[in-house]
Amino acid sequence: MPEGDTVWRAARALHEALAGRVLVRSDLRVPRFATSDLTGRAVLDVTPRGKHLLTRVEGGLTLHSHLGMEGAWKVYGPGRRWGGGPPHEIRAILGTEGGAAVGYRLKVLELIRTSQEDRVVGHLGPDLLGPDWDAESALRNLLADPARPVGEALLDQRNLAGVGNIFKSEACFLARADPWAPIGELRAPERLVDAAKRLLELHKRLSSGARRLHVYGRRGLPCPRCGTLIRKAPQGDRPTYWCPRCQPERGPA
Repeated sequence: MPEGDTVWRAARALHEALAGRVLVRSDLRVPRFATSDLTGRAVLDVTPRGKHLLTRVEGGLTLHSHLGMEGAWKVYGPGRRWGGGPPHEIRAILGTEGGAAVGYRLKVLELIRTSQEDRVVGHLGPDLLGPDWDAESALRNLLADPARPVGEALLDQRNLAGVGNIFKSEACFLARADPWAPIGELRAPERLVDAAKRLLELHKRLSSGARRLHVYGRRGLPCPRCGTLIRKAPQGDRPTYWCPRCQPERGPA
């Protein structure tokens, strides 16, 4: 699933392509909004909120999208061939005189009133890459359920918004935290919050292929810190990677 850094980059690309431009094409390929037409309206801005994208247009409307596991927004200049997937995977097309933004395989696509954005993103905790970032609030949210495993707490977007499965494992490694330990038992849980923030700030300007990962996807390879072989195990419906030496190990049940 795309993480906060991927969504931040998508929002920046969409904002640069669309903001301040009038839509000359609007095609929302979901049954509920198939007849909605945004042509003639200017795009005001594109804002990321955790893993959500909010494309605001004139008239008090917001196009809310969520990439889910496989979704992506692609920006194409005039005459450029669209290559984000087959046509039947397209869920949205927003076209201007300068090109088009095309949404593929979007998990969520809906048109809402801008004044009602809290209905879709109001439940989210502080955004790691947003102007509302508040480390103390994020820490309080995480510790509100002290018995909850660290890895599960990090993935809960109500605690802090933007961490996905990759940075869950990476933040636990940097903070030397066992992903299965109750979060209330960590000696310095603030290190976990700080690690998550540093990771997303570092990676938001890197492509997904340029990510600098310590443990995620490295099962059976030596830990870059101590040389112990990295382990992998399921945690809920997601895999978790960790170093059994660097992270005091309780391990999976």
